[in-house]
Amino acid sequence: MVSKVPIIEQCTVSENVQQGIIVEDLAGYLARNKKLVFPHRHNFYHLLLFTKGGGKHTIDFETFEIVPWQIYFMSPGQIHTWSFEGEMDGFVVNFDKNFFKTFLLRPDYIGSFSFFSGLVRDEVFMVKGAERELIVDTFQRLQTYMRDVDFARISLLYIFHLLEKQRDLPLALRDDVYNHTLLRNFLNLIELNYKSLRLPKDYAALLYITPNHLNALCREILGSSAGEIIRNRVLLETKRLLVIKDYTIAEIAYELNFNDNSYFTKFFKKGEGVTPEEFRKKHI
Repeated sequence: MVSKVPIIEQCTVSENVQQGIIVEDLAGYLARNKKLVFPHRHNFYHLLLFTKGGGKHTIDFETFEIVPWQIYFMSPGQIHTWSFEGEMDGFVVNFDKNFFKTFLLRPDYIGSFSFFSGLVRDEVFMVKGAERELIVDTFQRLQTYMRDVDFARISLLYIFHLLEKQRDLPLALRDDVYNHTLLRNFLNLIELNYKSLRLPKDYAALLYITPNHLNALCREILGSSAGEIIRNRVLLETKRLLVIKDYTIAEIAYELNFNDNSYFTKFFKKGEGVTPEEFRKKHI
């Protein structure tokens, strides 16, 4: 298979990577990677804070207008491209998938933050005015002392907590640890099983709750039914496969456990409004 969307490794985009993390000014990062405007994926976590500039950036086929004090988070494997305009500035942080592995008691702790939910709409948001000076100061100290790996980990977690506290999260999640954990477990289960499990009742059984409880939770917090969330994950993987490699439509249908190609095409068109072939032509 010929890869259409390359995977970018951290050593390709960052100089002097220390202990699995790099923190640098956005202007210098872009000057060194000015040709990296084509669609690409990372094999590391990537976050970027804009303090100046404009244009657009796209994550997993969703496009955002850039404004100062916007921040975005990306997990390994997501497809990304950008088109920046004007004088850009801010901060870039890239860190390896295993950066916190030996530091935290819970290996999945990073996934508890809303901006690592795997849902693009949670990954792009504005830093509120009251926190901007503190966030910038922490980024600057992180940049200065990133060679101290434990300091870097603590500083990065501090930034995550500052940002999580200011998010406009649904009321159901603000003080409800149980619902937050339940939703995170549901999304994690989808990530592991979306190719084989397509019905909310299957996930509800794994979570030891009723399908009605799961649907009510998803509608209250995410504004979508559990079934829609599952289907959207299948659609996202279809879109990634359509642009990543030279798979035939039949091969993609088989990869995603569809037994009938015509049903697969109908499923995709219902969700995206175009056929898989039309989507591929538009994005390649």
